[in-house]
Amino acid sequence: MDKGLAVVIYCDGGSRGNPGPAAIGAVVYDAIDLSKVLACVSECIGVATNNVAEYRALIAGLVAAKEQGARCVSVRADSELVVRQLEGRYKVKNAGLRPLFEEARELLREFDEVDIAHVRREDNVDADALVNAALDAL
Repeated sequence: MDKGLAVVIYCDGGSRGNPGPAAIGAVVYDAIDLSKVLACVSECIGVATNNVAEYRALIAGLVAAKEQGARCVSVRADSELVVRQLEGRYKVKNAGLRPLFEEARELLREFDEVDIAHVRREDNVDADALVNAALDAL
């Protein structure tokens, strides 16, 4: 049985100052051919904290994957907080992050298969470059 399109999402968010000018970056790759980029997101999101930007990047990546018709997603993010909260290992203590956490969780439920993993910053260079490109354009 065909499981549908499988993708890998690398996402990153950042702010210059915390809070400060913030941006998000996400790259959606075809899971079969990681050299094939299906979608990219790189945009400023106004003034926000780093953690808000990380969640907004994840959400943007999930939306982009959904728009591509993905059914199976592997999420790779360098925010340990976001990954551990979505895994249920960390509590969402910050009231400002709660709605973003809930939105991300709802989006994840729309996929047939989900895998979320924390990656080191040096393994997330493409998404990080998109964040910095958006911030540098300010």
